[in-house]
Amino acid sequence: MPDEIEVLFMSGFGPIVRDDTESQKLYLETFRLPLKKEENNYCHTDQLAGVKYFALWPLSGVAESCFGVKSWPKEIPVPQASLEFEVQDVGAATNALKAKGYRLLVSNHTEPWGQVVTRFLSPEGILVGLTYTPWLRTEEKK
Repeated sequence: MPDEIEVLFMSGFGPIVRDDTESQKLYLETFRLPLKKEENNYCHTDQLAGVKYFALWPLSGVAESCFGVKSWPKEIPVPQASLEFEVQDVGAATNALKAKGYRLLVSNHTEPWGQVVTRFLSPEGILVGLTYTPWLRTEEKK
């Protein structure tokens, strides 16, 4: 059926970071996760068993991705974590969310790194992304 959401796998999870120093101390130093640290304090890996992708995503980066500015809007609850589901068709999934009345923060957007994403807040306050991530697709790694 058109405009249905077909989840292929959970593609990523990560806490939304308010204090870079404390979060990096826990995940990089204490847990010794194989995270690559970028200039903007975004730390990520696709080398952690059990999840395709894990990241410490600074709130300023989340705001920029969703709204094009580095500050989270005061009228929208601040998310505590980011959860991404890789879907068969981001456009169809986006249409399904709209039809069900979800408030989308970003809709069928292509990020500078090539990921296509629609994001919204879950009832629990989690930033949920429905994504197409080329480098996580097994058929494209062959």
